[in-house]
Amino acid sequence: MLSFFKLQDGTNKKRIFFLVIMALLLISGALLFNSPGQTQVLNVKFPSGASLKAEVADTPEKLLFGLAFRQMLPPDEAMLYIFGESGPHRVWTKEFQFPVDVIWVDESKIVVHVEKDVPPCSKNPCTWYGPPPNDARYILESNAGFIARENVAVGQQLKFALFVQ
Repeated sequence: MLSFFKLQDGTNKKRIFFLVIMALLLISGALLFNSPGQTQVLNVKFPSGASLKAEVADTPEKLLFGLAFRQMLPPDEAMLYIFGESGPHRVWTKEFQFPVDVIWVDESKIVVHVEKDVPPCSKNPCTWYGPPPNDARYILESNAGFIARENVAVGQQLKFALFVQ
């Protein structure tokens, strides 16, 4: 009786070769599609005249992890979460290493809710922030202090353009 792991005939050799090739293709594909070059960055402009260079989180992985595990967020940079549809989206700061300001924005790019100086969370349970009083399509996370410094408030219109690739 031949077992799967015995390489006595060409069939099992072909099967193992095929599995190795498929594994290599999957790994290289994952590296290619998650490379830094694939990250979209756009400028988000505020009524105060300030702008943030925002990394776009629009994949399931980026929406799940966001700024988690990062040591810092450079000044005047942010992460913009783009959801498939407007809704009562909530966030937490599980495994964040620094405090953030969180801005919920609706489909028309109007600020619908803000949370200032949200602390990082490394232990369970972590606090959830949101949902906003009105549905949001976008969430913007910046370094803590940005909302106060730029007087960001509910009702303000933000400006940014999304590019479909």
